Amino acid sequence: MAEQKKKPAAKIEQLRPLAEGLNLTVKVVSSKMIMPRGRGDGNQGRQMRLAECLVGDETGIVVFTARNDQGLL
Repeated sequence: MAEQKKKPAAKIEQLRPLAEGLNLTVKVVSSKMIMPRGRGDGNQGRQMRLAECLVGDETGIVVFTARNDQGLL
């Protein structure tokens, strides 16, 4: 398997709408679990867990919505 070069970490100030494939190194300022909800595809089996997190670096702070295991701190 070919090795992929790791992209350097982007800063919050570099974020743009619909940007993809970015690596961010941020500090979690706060995290709050929000109500679990059913999946959008109609499958009521496993509910999605959501956490609203405030994350940032030296250039800014943004709200990040963590899904399922992403919200485990």
